[in-house]
Amino acid sequence: MKRRLLLAVVMLAVGMGCVSPTGVRGEAAIEILRVDSGRFIPEPGKPVFALVMGQDARPGDTRSRGDGLHVIGINAEEHRATILNIPRDTWTNIPGRGMDKINAANYYGGPLLQARAVSALVGVDIDFVITTGFDGLADMVDELGGINVDVPFPMNDPISGAVFPAGTVRMDGGAALAFARNRNLSGGDFTRTHDQGILILAGLSKLRDSAPTAANTIKWMAVLARHTRFDGVGFGDLYRLGRLALTFDPDEVRNVTMPGTTGSAAGQSVVFVGGSAPALFADFRDDAILQRN
Repeated sequence: MKRRLLLAVVMLAVGMGCVSPTGVRGEAAIEILRVDSGRFIPEPGKPVFALVMGQDARPGDTRSRGDGLHVIGINAEEHRATILNIPRDTWTNIPGRGMDKINAANYYGGPLLQARAVSALVGVDIDFVITTGFDGLADMVDELGGINVDVPFPMNDPISGAVFPAGTVRMDGGAALAFARNRNLSGGDFTRTHDQGILILAGLSKLRDSAPTAANTIKWMAVLARHTRFDGVGFGDLYRLGRLALTFDPDEVRNVTMPGTTGSAAGQSVVFVGGSAPALFADFRDDAILQRN
């Protein structure tokens, strides 16, 4: 049972990590960071929230911005979850820094400040930050045998390489990254961040579809060892996170993007939080469940 739960953690991390195409080869594709040093014990009736972040580091960079920001809320009792996508250019208050684009929090203070900024915006307590990279993520997706992605509309972006028909497309690591990087989209970053949420769902589906055989367990454990770094996460945390990963079906996961409007502030293009967002955030933090439209 423990091996199966740890397998679930691996696949949950894979699912959460399939969000952003940036990083440096040789680094861990995924890092799971505990936001505080306390023991992680999910409380009955209380949802659990994790921030998934893709960093925009390039080779040689020592600091990066939070290029892809997704809050996953899990309601274990209802066997449901929600992915709340936050546009990276959202204009908000960063604790200790003042007003700026929300993705600048990682540049100034790393994943912990990024979690604080997102927590302040949405009003949820984030337990884990899961970050991901570029080449390492592509390598890992390839090792896992690819993922099935539900492409919402035909794509033809030669710059990113995102050339896909609408419908379910089997993607290797390179194709998955191209899908996440596609900028030739109606709706701009609102659509792009929503598409990244689709990749997360594809990773979660991989978890549910993988039979927990001894051979698969060994395979996923090997992938974990090569591609994941844990910071402040103990085996007990992994065990409990793994149990959460098995409580919901990807078909019961909503993929929702924060409503907003585009504009300018401080001489740069930004996203302003939409008027309906506060009610959405309140509904999300209550039980991590958003009703389908």
